[in-house]
Amino acid sequence: MTGLRIVRLANFVTPSSGGLRTALRELGRGYAAAGHEPVLVVPGARHTDEPTEQGRVITLPGPVAPGLGGGYRMLVRRAPLARLLADLAPDRIEVSDRTTLRWTGAWARRHGVPSVMVSHESVDGLLGVVKLPAPVRARVAAGLNRASAAAYDQVVCTTAWAAGEFTSVGAHNVTQVPLGVDLDLFHPDRRDPLVRGEHVPGGELLLVCCVRLSPEKRPERALTTLRTLLDRGVRARLVIAGDGPLRSRLQSASSGLPVDFTGWIGERERLAALLASADLVLAPGPMETFGLAALEALACGTPAVVSASSALPAVVGDAGVAVAGEDLADGVLRLLDRDERRRRDAARTRAELFGWDTAVRGFLAVHTALDRVTVTRARRSGPISARDSSRSESAAQVFHHQ
Repeated sequence: MTGLRIVRLANFVTPSSGGLRTALRELGRGYAAAGHEPVLVVPGARHTDEPTEQGRVITLPGPVAPGLGGGYRMLVRRAPLARLLADLAPDRIEVSDRTTLRWTGAWARRHGVPSVMVSHESVDGLLGVVKLPAPVRARVAAGLNRASAAAYDQVVCTTAWAAGEFTSVGAHNVTQVPLGVDLDLFHPDRRDPLVRGEHVPGGELLLVCCVRLSPEKRPERALTTLRTLLDRGVRARLVIAGDGPLRSRLQSASSGLPVDFTGWIGERERLAALLASADLVLAPGPMETFGLAALEALACGTPAVVSASSALPAVVGDAGVAVAGEDLADGVLRLLDRDERRRRDAARTRAELFGWDTAVRGFLAVHTALDRVTVTRARRSGPISARDSSRSESAAQVFHHQ
């Protein structure tokens, strides 16, 4: 396959965001290493355009998304983005968003550009956060998923659990490609007795929960788990690594408990050392479609206790324990019953199935399989029209504004 200009579009990406930012960076690096030209377009406070290790990164001004905290922004103005797409003349577009960017699928189809949508979240789960009645939630989610699948040539999901949202509504253009983990950075050798001693100087059980502190991630489940363990006589301490709109509430709720809040950890080596030095990691999110933080812990040799309602049971396999409900304490105790060396070896072995090189090959295979553009950039006689044919507000935008 000759080099392709793959223009990638995403919302909700900030310097302190988590899994999506990591995935975009690693896939972009992989595309560039394979001889392609990745271009990432994200929202920001102002326009910027710079070369990076993941290829060219362009920010377009976009407003802060209300109610999310963390400075997350969205690309909401279609005309500037359409003009930019025309100027970039992509061979492929790859969209990591299901809210304000779905119109780009129609733009790509009009101009003969094969398109891919990468699903990073569960619409049904997000609708559950806003407390819609179950029948209404099911109908709205089904409509949104049908519309997303129809808008793009191919939908990429990272797990069978995530793909189920689309296959359940009859979508046939769905491919599964798991994400990856940096197996060199996140490694058992990062285990550091000084880091461990900083948090558990008395030799307690060290639990780490690396999660955005927002309602859909259910970080309060980590506090529930810690309380139960303490009530059962387990000497344990919890480190919550992350930030978000629930931080103040969680800090108040943790009063009197052995809990450390580190905030967002931007130094990846420091994060790897924390994960490697923990005894167990908690992944309480009930609607994770993949769970990069848990996989990074496994790569460090640290097993994970995960929510049974998410995609994570299939990701962690026998290197972790899946628990239903609000309290993960039973899963913690089950993992502690296993020999420490064996459980840590099993975690690393499981993670080694998910290298980023494998993920990049999978995503590029999707792009290769798409029909080639019939008119190459060299033969185009003029700029592509920036006009967007869709004038109606999508159901995804209606959901966002609720």
